[in-house]
This record gives sequence, structure tokens and C-alpha cells, in this order.
Amino acid sequence: MIEPASSRRQALELHVEGVVQGVGFRPFVHRLAMRHRLAGWVRNESGAVRIEIEGPPDRLSAFVSELETEAPPLTRIDSLDVSTARPGLGDGFEIISSAEVPEGRLPISPDVATCPSCERELLDDRDRRFGYPFITCTDCGPRYTVIEAMPYDRERTSMRSFTQCEVCRHEYETPVDRRYHSETNSCAACGPSLRLLATRASADRDRVGGTGADGGPIAGGSGEVLAAAAAALRDGRIAAIRGLGGFHLAVDATDDAAVRRLRRRKSREAKPLAVMVADVEEAARIAVLGREEERLLRSHERPVVLLRARPGNGLAPSVAPGLDTIGVMTPYTPLHHLLLRQVRRPLVMTSGNVSDEPIAIGNAEARHRLGEIADLMVAHDREIVSRYDDSVVRVVANQPVFMRRARGYAPLPVMLPTATPRPLLAVGPHLKNTFALVHDRSAYVSQHIGDLENLETLSHFRDTLHRYQLLFRVDPEVAVRDLHPGYLSTRVAEELGLERVIAVQHHHAHIAAVAAEHGITDPVVGLAFDGTGYGDDGKVWGAETLVADLTDYRRVGRLRYAPLPGGDLAIRHPWRVALGYLSLAPELAAAFRLAIDGVSHRELAVAERQVSHRLNSPLASSMGRLFDAAAAVLGTRRNSHYEGQAAMELEALAGDRDAEPLPFPIRPGRNGCRELDPLPLLAALGELATRGGEPQELAARFHESVAAASSRLAAEACEESGVSVVALGGGVFQNARLMTSVRRRLETRGLRVLVPRQLSPNDGAISYGQAAVAAAVLRAEMSL
Repeated sequence: MIEPASSRRQALELHVEGVVQGVGFRPFVHRLAMRHRLAGWVRNESGAVRIEIEGPPDRLSAFVSELETEAPPLTRIDSLDVSTARPGLGDGFEIISSAEVPEGRLPISPDVATCPSCERELLDDRDRRFGYPFITCTDCGPRYTVIEAMPYDRERTSMRSFTQCEVCRHEYETPVDRRYHSETNSCAACGPSLRLLATRASADRDRVGGTGADGGPIAGGSGEVLAAAAAALRDGRIAAIRGLGGFHLAVDATDDAAVRRLRRRKSREAKPLAVMVADVEEAARIAVLGREEERLLRSHERPVVLLRARPGNGLAPSVAPGLDTIGVMTPYTPLHHLLLRQVRRPLVMTSGNVSDEPIAIGNAEARHRLGEIADLMVAHDREIVSRYDDSVVRVVANQPVFMRRARGYAPLPVMLPTATPRPLLAVGPHLKNTFALVHDRSAYVSQHIGDLENLETLSHFRDTLHRYQLLFRVDPEVAVRDLHPGYLSTRVAEELGLERVIAVQHHHAHIAAVAAEHGITDPVVGLAFDGTGYGDDGKVWGAETLVADLTDYRRVGRLRYAPLPGGDLAIRHPWRVALGYLSLAPELAAAFRLAIDGVSHRELAVAERQVSHRLNSPLASSMGRLFDAAAAVLGTRRNSHYEGQAAMELEALAGDRDAEPLPFPIRPGRNGCRELDPLPLLAALGELATRGGEPQELAARFHESVAAASSRLAAEACEESGVSVVALGGGVFQNARLMTSVRRRLETRGLRVLVPRQLSPNDGAISYGQAAVAAAVLRAEMSL
């Protein structure tokens, strides 16, 4: 007897949450169901996708398994709930209309790189999109930077200005096509276009590709624009190129005179510049690639990856002066692919701004702000809704560590281990600012905003916050800020007029950020090493050992306090930091000789008077400043062009050579807070340097001294507090050698070490740490 067909069929209902809308997930489900000959339907619901599916059990099992393993590249499945349903779905499978719930919150996919399929079409002269610089599909292209409101439909994006032609519309409406409901779908007949524009800087030079008034078009049509731009770049000129989240300033990375001209015009004296190369093979010719670095360069996020530079790589010396690393990225837009193929050499690609200002996004804005820097502009008419810098990543112990989190990663939420009972806005730090908008356990950490030191960046902060509130439908009731009363972010938090403002100490936020992203709520020992943070004693902190959970902390170790003559001025003048340490032990003057060689008598007298009279000489416990002092004592860097320059050069000098630590004692301190005394270390470095010691060897010994002493201090804190987990946070841990050595030493002692993975060690994670603390505090208050 043949078993009835109905008895061999089952039905399932699937509820999928995560980044599953606007990423081609429904067409993928449709194709998967058709492959397995299953019946049913799929539709978007608020914040999720719902699937009802029916068929033989073995096919259903394969469908559910492949739903997770074969999902489109931009999909992120956070949860998949499967339950039984009543059979009777009939035959065939369809995509049905969405069911929206007004209060629903949807994760939004970041902008990502051109996918392999689009890249093949872009370079195929038989394809109708051959050479089209805005080619996209559901698997790639802009998302966050074009979305104005949710739900994600074309009429709520900056693509609404472009009406699809009949061929594009057919692709958009065909479920089996990979451009089904691709909201940025277009072609040369109906989509955005390029223009080449003159600038003020080009007024006294030969026109590129034609004539034309200042700011007027000098070339039109994608092929003509790209050919003219490529010729100008090969000729050493500076181009402003409009990309996904703003303008880049581009120049031939092999032309030292051109790179120096860019630095002069951009007011960026020495800070390293990122380089874009045509492909991973070219990256391998100029730098050393490991497996993880190669994966990142090929990934759909395509961050800037810090790589060890190869000697004689052909790049201009002024690209990354004094460093052994170079920031490298591969093309992530069709325009980049086309331009790099024509230029046929690496290009500097740095943010389109004057130093310390936000990246320019609009054509008129770029003409105004970049007109004295760039010789020409490659512009387009697809408006950019949100400013979006490149992300920067380096690989440490075969794992990626963020230097800056932006394009490709934000605005995906970072989950909190403790749900907040009230929606929050954590406004973040003063420097390297991000904010975090929080609902329940989802922390929507913004892209990199920058240093809150001018009105332009404050405006960028406010614009981005407004967009986040609109997109994620979060109306905060509580603001969270840094403990520092004078930060601009503090003023922003206080002026919001919310029901409550919670202050969180800077280094507690650093450690909370690391613990929280690992889902840890129990106490940890934290090493929080950075440049500057306001301590609860009113002094400058930056080399702290804390025993902390998400609600509270106890300081159990620090660096010995030393005055910073000139306050913030010392950040740019490491000799001043060294002088502050010398004031604690004037008898060590001979060992500090190299630190003050060449400093004018007048400058030195002013700084000494500041220290002796305690004028603008705050006391600081700062690991970042200790690195500055060490560089000065070694004579490698007495004055810096940017914060962290001395430390970065020390790391480059140290390389990966083996070295023995120098004396760096731990002494008893007040209230059970031990003190790392750096004077014996600085004195030993200075004595060896003045006797002609090799700077590379001494830099390596300095790193190992810091690693040995701090790991010993952390281990002692673990033993005394009964804690077995150590969290490493703060910008100093962007130093790969230091992080690796500290981690290795602690793990050798049997301790578990947490390092940042989803966010940066630096201040870009502070807002998330503030949110984690505030959520835990509010939750604890509810239980009282």
C-alpha cells in the first residue's frame, strides 16, 4: 500500500532575526526552497524574516541547515527559531508582501565592497554594465550611506532620484535574479554618473581634460572622466574622489614630491597615509601578508589593513615616515577598480578633509573645503546621506584588532551582556569619539566621529545621532558621559535635557567595554593603558590596574605620578614629559641628557618654572606619556607632529627582536594601590643610549620592561582578589608588540586574557563601555 502523500509532508515555521532585510535574504530563501522542491512563502516582518515551508522531512532538514550555511554575504543571523506548523501550504513557493510593525528595530547593513559577480560584469566588455562605476546588486554596494529612513526601500534612499530603466526594473522584480529588490540597482542608462570638476587649486595650472571655469565641468562621461583623472594622477596631481561615505584625497603613492605636496596642503605633516592597491597580489609586493591580512583585504568589509612594509617597495618615503608599517586597502567600489586599472600604480587614499575636520561628502562642500588642496574633483550625483570614514585594522597574534571602526562594520549593533531597562545614549569621549544608542541589549555604536574639538565635528556628531535615532527608533531617557567636567561630550550630555545623566570614569569604561563584548559580567582585573583620562582624584590617569565589574571598580595599581609641564602641550613635545619625570629625581640629569638636547634655553626655563611652581603641570599616571618620555630619553623623538607618533616609532624600532627587560619596580602605594616606578627604567635607557646603545635594542627592551612589570602587577591583583580573568583596554594596546607580550606573560601564569575584538582598544570603544556600565547600574537599581 502506498503511503498518502500528505502523511509524508511536514510544515515548519521559521523566524529569523538579525541583518536579514535589504541583503537579498528573501530571494535566497526563494531559490533555496525551489532547489529542494518545497512549498510555502517568505516575508519580511518587523526586524525579522518569517518563513512557512512544507515538504518531506529530509528536504526540510537540508533547507534549515543551508539557510545558515549558505546565506548571502551581508546576512547576519542572530537567531533562528524553528517550530512545527500545520501542513496545507499548497504547491510552489512565493515571496509575499512585508508586514511592518511601526516600533520594530532593524539592524542596517554597512556599506560593503563590490562583490565578485559585479566585479566580473564591470570588467566584461560583453556585459551591459561594462565600465559602469556604480554597479551593485543585493550582495554589495552602499547601504548605510544612502538610507534616509526605514524600512529600507528605494523611495527612502538617495537613489530615489534615479528611475530604473525597463531592463533594470525587470531585474528588480524577478525573484530569481540577484538584483531582486536591490534598492541601488541601476545602469549607465538610468543611474548615477561621474563628472570631472576643476578646483581653485588648479586655476593656475593646465586644465585636466579640457577647459572650464573654476568649479565647472572639465570632462563628462565615465570613460572620459576616469581617463582624465588617471592621467592627472600619473602626472603627480591631487584628486578629490567622491566615494561611498565621502571624498578621498588621492595622489600617486610612488611620487614623493606629490605626497609631500598633499601633506602640505592638507596640513598633515607626518601622520601615516593609507594606500590603495589594485589587488591582493600588488599588496603582497609592497608589504608582508599573513593569512588573516589577506582575508581582510579580500573581505566584503575591505578595511585599511596595517601591514609590515617590504624594504624597497617603491612607495614614497613620505607615505609613512619613521614607521615599519603601511596602511593598505584594496578597491571596494567599482570606481576604485576602474581607476586603479588605469593608473597602474598604488594611490594614497586619505580622508577628504583638512586635518581634524570631518570628511567632506557633498560636491559643493568639497569644492569649498578641498578646493585649495585638490587639483581636480571626480564627482558623482548620488547623494551621500551619512559621513563614513574607512575602517582601520591590524592583525595581532593572527586576530584582527580595530584601530578605527567605521565603513564595513558600523552601524551593526554590538550586544550588551545586560539589557538596559531604559533606553540610553552614551555620548563617548572627547577624542576619537563615537556614541552608542542603546535599546534593550543592542548597542548601536556609531562610526568614528573624530575629535570633538571644533564646531564641524560637533555638527557631525549631532547629525549622526539624529540619523541613528531615526533609523533605529530609539528615544533615549538616560544620558551617559565621561567623568571629565570640561569635555565637550559632557556638555552635550548635560544639554540633552534627559531625565538622568550617569557619569562613568574613563578607564572603567575601557575595561567594561572589553569585558562586555565578551559577555563577562563578573569581576575582572583590567589593565587600562592610554594617554589621558580624568581620574576620580582629579588627576590625569592612563596606566591603571583596576579590579572591576560592570557596576563598579577599585584601583589597585598605577604608574607613579609625574608632572606634565605645559599640560596638553606635552603631548606634542615628549621632551617635556621626560623633564617632568626628571623633576622627581634631578640627580638623574645625565641619563636624561638626550631628551633635552637641542631644546632652547628659553623653552627649557619656562618648562622648569612650570614644574617648580606647579603652573599648568597636572600630575599624570599615563602609559602613553611614558612611551613619549622613553622616546625622548633615547633621543629618537623630542617633538611630535601627532599624538602617538613617538610610541609608534618606538614600536617600529623594536620590531620583533628578542630582548630582556630592564628594571621597572613595583612599589607599595597608598590605600593598597601599588605603584609602577618608571624612573629606574628611564634612567637605565638613558645611560645605555648615551653610551651608544643601539636604539632598536633599547626600544625592544623598553617594550619588554613594560610588559613584564604590568603583567606581574596584574597577576598579583588577580591572586589577591581571587579573579582569573584579565582585560586589556586603552589605546596603548594598539601596540601589537606590547599586547602580544602582555598576553603571553599572563596566559603563561594560567590567566584568561580578554582583548578587544568587535571594537577598538582605543577611545572608540568608550561609548560602548559607558553604555555597559550604565545598563548594569540601572539593572542593579531595579533589584534593590
